[in-house]
Amino acid sequence: MKPKLIFGGCHKDERGIVKFNNDFNMSVIKRMYTIENNTSNSIRGWQGHKIEQRWFIAIVGSFQIDVKPILAFENQDYSQEILSFKLLSNSLDVLHIPAGFVTCIHTLEKKAQLLAFSDFELGAVKDEWKYML
Repeated sequence: MKPKLIFGGCHKDERGIVKFNNDFNMSVIKRMYTIENNTSNSIRGWQGHKIEQRWFIAIVGSFQIDVKPILAFENQDYSQEILSFKLLSNSLDVLHIPAGFVTCIHTLEKKAQLLAFSDFELGAVKDEWKYML
């Protein structure tokens, strides 16, 4: 399985705006949290999971999320292509990061907020991997 964007949508009328994502299946999600950096151009990475999956939604501002397989770091294969995704808060697009990948999260705007979901409860598995590029 590869990382992928699950596209949301937006409906506007005289009453206001409804953002939606009808293709995001949340049945395996166990917890959620937010990430907010105080400055633009903040970077969190490279970190990821061999067992857990993550889903990300920009709820305020915008983010660039770079993704690589964990095996690229373990095998020191730094030539492996980086997949880059941009998340904007004006849609409800969801970025799914399957198990076996690491991310580098770039905040593109001050006070941007990223909503994150996990398919494991906190502390259920020891599965946090951090790398330097």
